[in-house]
Amino acid sequence: MVSVIFILVVLAALGAAMARFSQRQHLGSAAELNAARAYQAAFAGLEWASFQVLRNPAPPGAAPACPGNTNISLGDFVVTVSCSRVNGSDGASNPVFYQLVANACNAPAGGACPAGGTPQPAYAERQLSRTVVRP
Repeated sequence: MVSVIFILVVLAALGAAMARFSQRQHLGSAAELNAARAYQAAFAGLEWASFQVLRNPAPPGAAPACPGNTNISLGDFVVTVSCSRVNGSDGASNPVFYQLVANACNAPAGGACPAGGTPQPAYAERQLSRTVVRP
């Protein structure tokens, strides 16, 4: 009788440990998926901003001003895109440099990323930046 109770206790402990292990695996997998989605959302924000400053209006038109801070909603993620512009000089040409920053997150604060305060366990955020030049 004692051995049966011992076996039941050991099997229950193993079952509980396997359930915790499985839960951690699922949470880790979901976090990796959200991180990849945040990266793709930030990359899409950079592509949008690059188009705005490089092709709108098309060269040889005057280089545009930076678009204001823009929030773009992409499914569960919000991308906040910011831009800064610097005029350069290179001999006879005057290139314009744009520093683009895209920050994507799945729990924005006030509709913009990054979220402030303590993030939730499923929070994912990625920030990408790019410098582009328009001759």
